[in-house]
Amino acid sequence: MNYFLLIIFGFLPSVIWLLFYLRKDSNPEPKTMVLKIFFYGMLVAIPTACLEIVILKGFSYLPISFFLITILNIFIGVALVEEIMKYLVVRQKVLKSPEFDEPVDAMIYMLIAGLGFAAVENILILFPLSQFFEIFTISAVRFLGATFLHALCSATIGYFLALHFFFKKPRKFLIFGLLISILLHGLYNFSIIVVDGVLKFAIPIAILIGLAIFISWGFQKLKHKDPPIVIASERSERSNLNKE
Repeated sequence: MNYFLLIIFGFLPSVIWLLFYLRKDSNPEPKTMVLKIFFYGMLVAIPTACLEIVILKGFSYLPISFFLITILNIFIGVALVEEIMKYLVVRQKVLKSPEFDEPVDAMIYMLIAGLGFAAVENILILFPLSQFFEIFTISAVRFLGATFLHALCSATIGYFLALHFFFKKPRKFLIFGLLISILLHGLYNFSIIVVDGVLKFAIPIAILIGLAIFISWGFQKLKHKDPPIVIASERSERSNLNKE
């Protein structure tokens, strides 16, 4: 199979969701900033995979049941590590930028980082495959499943980050957003890997629909909620300083 084609099918789910959600920003972010954060989201996927391997290997030595090890692997070794790493991209590369000047930006940039991360994850999963139909099918399934989940979980963190950063809500709001995303990400994976029967599909579908509704509501909420004047003033001053 042509590697170029594999890369295309790896990127396509992320690009489609990215274009869809960028339309929800009434004040579009600079294309260079969008590409930058998408790239950093991709870049962080590599050390994340290495860290996950180390953590999963460590959990395998614990003197506990296989079921409990599976729980730790899914919720801590994967969900916690991935959501934290995606958040760190935005924390390190966006929060101090003059482009980060309105509440909805927190959701947009978290979503961009999450989709960049998902693109690399898709490519790594598709690379061992050789049949076109198999590649197309897996890519389509991940478009509706794992890639969408990464976008939604990241945007969820972004909503609570906006409350904390722009509206001076206590840090516990941000921590709550991280915990909710980690829990739902882990529950999604747990359902697919461990659960049998109709719940194997019902739980992931319910999670995706619930998060999609919340994210749609979150975008509308932040669009029509101006941050305190002092915050807006601080962002404006920082932007002017950077332009001088």
